[in-house]
Amino acid sequence: MHDFCFTIPYGLILVGGGVFGYLRKGSTASLGGGVGSGLILIIAGYLSLKALEKRKNSYLALVLETVTAAVLTWVMGQGYYQTSKIMPAGIVAGISALMTGFYLYKIATGGNHIPAKAE
Repeated sequence: MHDFCFTIPYGLILVGGGVFGYLRKGSTASLGGGVGSGLILIIAGYLSLKALEKRKNSYLALVLETVTAAVLTWVMGQGYYQTSKIMPAGIVAGISALMTGFYLYKIATGGNHIPAKAE
């Protein structure tokens, strides 16, 4: 499975959650954090997709994805630890931890699998 198949939806969920948090509670932290991190992930997923179209790996995209997911895991994990609120801190921390593991796996296995050219 290619990283962008999960990264782009993950980024869209974060953007949606940030906007929802702002509209529901007026939280500018949700808006900035969700939209900011979501856009970084969407851009990284797009870079990875475009690299694969050229039959290459984008290690810049993998690093951006991994760092963003790891930071979200840490920040939202701290939020969950302090408040014990599953929504949104616990959910985002859990998803981000899974995504961090996925990205580390992709890095360890050499990035996206580039299929052989069809003849």
